[in-house]
Amino acid sequence: MENALRQSPRVLLRSPQADDESEFTALARSSRRFFAGLIAPPSDAAAFAAYLRRNTAATFEALLLIRREDQTILGAVNLSEIVRGVFQNAYMGYWIGAPFARQGYMREGLALSLDHAFSTLHLHRLEANIQPANTASVGLVESLGFRREGFSPRYLKIGGRWRDHERWAILSEDWKRLRSPRK
Repeated sequence: MENALRQSPRVLLRSPQADDESEFTALARSSRRFFAGLIAPPSDAAAFAAYLRRNTAATFEALLLIRREDQTILGAVNLSEIVRGVFQNAYMGYWIGAPFARQGYMREGLALSLDHAFSTLHLHRLEANIQPANTASVGLVESLGFRREGFSPRYLKIGGRWRDHERWAILSEDWKRLRSPRK
């Protein structure tokens, strides 16, 4: 696909477009139970339009995970609060639709996103904040080389409740070292 930012054998990353609205929001709505208390991606036309507007800011980059074989939207990775200058940092948020969970798609998508963030955007550090009970997500970032840096009580308000999060981060040099072929 010509507008792919990165791709692996099964997944490609690309920016969201206006014509993705129907499929994206339908996946978000059909996955609400799966996301309960964890995340609330845009699930209607107005929220998706706001998501696209936010994606025009220099401080935000939305990346859709697309299944290569049939171009189905699987989920998304968002790089937010991108800070340049001496920090070169962003927060990484992500979600996968319920029908595609636990099939390795998000692992491939996050690896592509890390490549993009560190090689194309030239960021130095990415931080993912994860609720401690979300063991699948904790295991995912840990398997990709993120390190637990701390605990943030009542960090984010999700589903009307302030929720505790663990802070996980990875540095560009750590990612590059993990990705380089072993000698």
